[in-house]
Amino acid sequence: MPQRGGELPAPKKPKLASAAAPLGPGPRRAMFAATPGAKRHPPPAGGGASSAACPAGIDSQRRSLPIFQARGALLGQLRGLDCAVLIGETGSGKTTQIPQYLYEGGIGRQGVVAVTQPRRVAAISLATRVSDEKKTELGKLVGYTVRFEDLTSEETKIKFLTDGMLLREAIGDPLMHKYSVVILDEAHERTIHTDVLFGVVKAAQKKRKELGRAPLKVIVMSATMDVDLFSQYFNGAPVLYLEGRQHPIQIFYTKQPQSDYLQAALVTVFQIHQEAPASQDILVFLTGQEEIEAMAKTCRDIAKHLPDGCPQMVVLPLYASLPYSQQLRVFQVAPKGYRKVILSTNVAETSVTIAGIKYVVDTGMVKAKKYAAESGLEVLAVQRVSKAQAWQRAGRAGREDSGFCYRLYTEDEFEKLDKMTVPEIQRECALTQGPASVSRLPRHLGLAWLVSAEALHAAIDQLALLGAVERKDLLTLTPLGRKMAAFPLEPKLAKVILMAPKFHCTEEILTIVSLLSVDSVLHNPPSRRDDVQAARKKFASSEGDHITLLNIYRAFKNISGNREWCKENFVNSRNMMLVSDVRAQLRDICIKLSIPLESSRSDTGNVRRCLAHSLFMYTAELQPDGTYATTDSHQPVAIHPSSVLFHCKPACVTYNELLHTNKCYMRDLCVVDADWLYDAAPDYFRQKLRIAKNCPLA
Repeated sequence: MPQRGGELPAPKKPKLASAAAPLGPGPRRAMFAATPGAKRHPPPAGGGASSAACPAGIDSQRRSLPIFQARGALLGQLRGLDCAVLIGETGSGKTTQIPQYLYEGGIGRQGVVAVTQPRRVAAISLATRVSDEKKTELGKLVGYTVRFEDLTSEETKIKFLTDGMLLREAIGDPLMHKYSVVILDEAHERTIHTDVLFGVVKAAQKKRKELGRAPLKVIVMSATMDVDLFSQYFNGAPVLYLEGRQHPIQIFYTKQPQSDYLQAALVTVFQIHQEAPASQDILVFLTGQEEIEAMAKTCRDIAKHLPDGCPQMVVLPLYASLPYSQQLRVFQVAPKGYRKVILSTNVAETSVTIAGIKYVVDTGMVKAKKYAAESGLEVLAVQRVSKAQAWQRAGRAGREDSGFCYRLYTEDEFEKLDKMTVPEIQRECALTQGPASVSRLPRHLGLAWLVSAEALHAAIDQLALLGAVERKDLLTLTPLGRKMAAFPLEPKLAKVILMAPKFHCTEEILTIVSLLSVDSVLHNPPSRRDDVQAARKKFASSEGDHITLLNIYRAFKNISGNREWCKENFVNSRNMMLVSDVRAQLRDICIKLSIPLESSRSDTGNVRRCLAHSLFMYTAELQPDGTYATTDSHQPVAIHPSSVLFHCKPACVTYNELLHTNKCYMRDLCVVDADWLYDAAPDYFRQKLRIAKNCPLA
C-alpha cells in the first residue's frame, strides 16, 4: 500500500497468530484452554467489554466466551488461593466474567468484589455491561465509583472503580473491611495508583490474617506483563493462563522511517478507505486532543471530495476529556454505506473494545507525563510507545475477525522499542498522588524500590513546603496534611481550599478548584475559532484564566444551566453540570472539616492572593527579554495559546500545569504580585535566591 516515504508492503512472513510464551521455570502456573479453534496472538493484548449488543442475546454471548469453558476449573483454583496472577488474552472475557463467576460461585459473597480500572470510561462502561448481563439496574447489585461520581448502594456486591478511588478508600480504611475480593485489572499499565495498591492490598491481606479477620482475596489481572515479577511480589502467587479468542492479524511496517507521522497516518487512512469494504472500520492511534481534532477536520474535508463509489466516512474522536456522551458514539454501528474512522489516544488500547474495527493504524507515538527531579517539572511529552503498547494496539484489529495493523515505523524501529512501558511511578512526581500516598509509600508498603530517590525526595520536599508532611523519625502527616488528604484532589488544590478562609473567599475558590478538577468546560471547535473568541470576550478577565472561568461559571448559574446558552457560548453543559456536582461534594467536605464558607463577591484580588499563597511553587516571572522563567528552577516557559493572557505580558503569574510540546507551556494562569509570593514563603524564596543570585526577584 502506498505510503509517504515508501510503501507499506506485506511482510515476508505475515505476523499471524502463534503460541504465547511457553510455560517455563518460575512460579506455579496453570493453563485454561479456550474454546476449540480459538487462535492466539503474541504478545496477548488487553481485553474489555464491547458495547455492541449480541443478536443472539447476552446470555448466549456469555456462554460463547472462551472463559466459559474454563469456568469450573478456574473457580476451583481461585477458591483455594489467597493471591493469584491471571493472564487473560484478548477476547477471553476475564474482566466482565470473573467478578460474576466469583459472586455466582459464592466466593467473597460476605463482602464486595472490587474491580479496579486505570480509566473512568472503562470503569463506567464495564459496570454498565455487567449490570446488563446480570439483568439488574446499574447501582444496585453492580455499581461503579469514579472521581466525583458514585453509583453504588448497600446492595452493591460487584463494584468497578478507578484505582485512584480504591486507594483513596484505603487511606481511611487500611484493612479494606468492606471488600472480600480485590481484582487489580490492567496491571500491565503500571499506573501510580495501581502500583501503590499492590502494597496496600498486600498489607491489608497480611494484617487481616494476623487479626483473625475475614480473609482478603487478591487477583492481579492483565494481558501483557512480567508475570514473574508480580508473582514474586505476592509471595510466589500462582500464575493462571487463560487463552483468548484472538483472530489472526497481519502486521505491516513502513520501508523507511516517517518524518511526519500525522501525514503518514492520513495517507494510510485514505488508501484503506478507497480499497476496503465500507463495513470495515479503521482505528487510528494519535497522541492528544488537539492532534485528533485537527486530523478529524482534515479527514472530513478530504472525504467530501472523494470520487463516486467510495464509501461515506464518519470521523469520530476519542480521548479522555471528550464528554462521555460523545465517547459513546464510537460504539454505535455506522449507517449502511458509511465507514467509521476513529481517531483515538491510548484510551482505546485496553479495557474498552470497539466493535467493527478491521484496520488499526499505529503511529507508534503516545503522549505521557515525565517528571524531571532536577528541574522539579512534570511535563507532558510525545514519545515512542513500548513493544507491549504496540501489541496492545495491534490487538484491537483482531477482536471479531482477522485484521490488519499498519505500523507507521520500520521493523528495525520496532525492535529498538522498550519491551515494556516504564511504570508511571518512575515517570511522574509522586507528589500528584497526595500527601497520604507519599507518606505511606516508603514506610511499610515495600514499594520504595519503584520510585527513584530523586523523585521521592522531590515529592517529599514539596509536600513539606505545602505543610502536609513533617520529617521526624518517620515521615508523618501534619494536621494540615490530614485535612488535605480528605479532599480527592492534588495536594496543591487541596491547599488552595484550606488557605481560602484566610482570604475570605472559600466559595470562589471552591468554584475554581472544581473547574480545574474536571475535563474542560470550554468547547473549542477548530472550524469556528472566530466565533469562539467573540463569545469568550464577554467573560475574559485581564487577571487570568481562573477569574475568566469563575465569570463563566457565575453566568452559567445565573441562567440556570440553559443548554441553548451553553451552545451559543461554546460551553460544555455536561461538564459544567459535573462542576456543580464536584463543587457540592467539596463544599460538604469543607463543612465536615468546619472550614468557614465565605464569599469575597466582586473582590477578585483576594482570590488571586489565595492562589499565590497556595501555588507559590508554580509561578513564573517575566524576563528582560520578554520570555518567562519559573521562579524556582528558572526553566524557560511560555503562556499557552489557549490562555486569555496569551497576548499579554504580566510581570508574574501562577499556573496549574506545564505542557511540553515544541516548548514548555504554562496552562491555567493567574496574574499575581511577586510580593505576595514572598509573603507566602519567604524562606523558600530566600533559598532559591541563594541558588540563583540572578533571580529577577532579587
